[in-house]
Amino acid sequence: MAFYDPLVNALSPSKLKSLANERLSDLIDKEAIRARASLEELQQRYPSAGPRELSQRLIDSKKQVASMLGGVTGIFGAVTVPVDLIGMVYLQLVLLVEVGTVFKADFKNERGKKDVLDLFGYANGIGPVQRASPKVLGSLAAMVLTKTGLKAIGRAMPLVAAPISAYLNNQHIQRVGDSAIRHYDGWVHAHEKSKKASGS
Repeated sequence: MAFYDPLVNALSPSKLKSLANERLSDLIDKEAIRARASLEELQQRYPSAGPRELSQRLIDSKKQVASMLGGVTGIFGAVTVPVDLIGMVYLQLVLLVEVGTVFKADFKNERGKKDVLDLFGYANGIGPVQRASPKVLGSLAAMVLTKTGLKAIGRAMPLVAAPISAYLNNQHIQRVGDSAIRHYDGWVHAHEKSKKASGS
């Protein structure tokens, strides 16, 4: 469980409000540092694993946290929709940065950060996130809620909704992770092709 502790701590009720006000650029910078540490730990535990396997292991760890988040917030029904959504948006951004790190994406430049936001937008059915779009995590969560409504979380009724919400969160994280793998793996292959074509 040590592997998940930082995320579980970040998703505690006392931290979610400050998390909602976090600037997206700062969040990506912070998560890029954390992602490198997570990747080093994974590579030590699974030295023969390739980028796709390492990425799936990162996806699986986020799915566990997403299921827990959906299960706990699902008990309280629609009252906790913003809490669950902010937590899920955060988890998705963390996962996108981690998978990008596996494939050696550069998050120090604006292009790398824009890729994360665009991937997030496509995975949530809102399309590319424009430069004038939300600057903070809470605004991004509101954008998802406006675009997709409660389908983003899958609430029906308290107690009955808890396992449904946990399941839907889990499935959504897998879908986001799969999109990230396709994007970053394709980017690596395209980069290698252009290097060969240029003779470098």
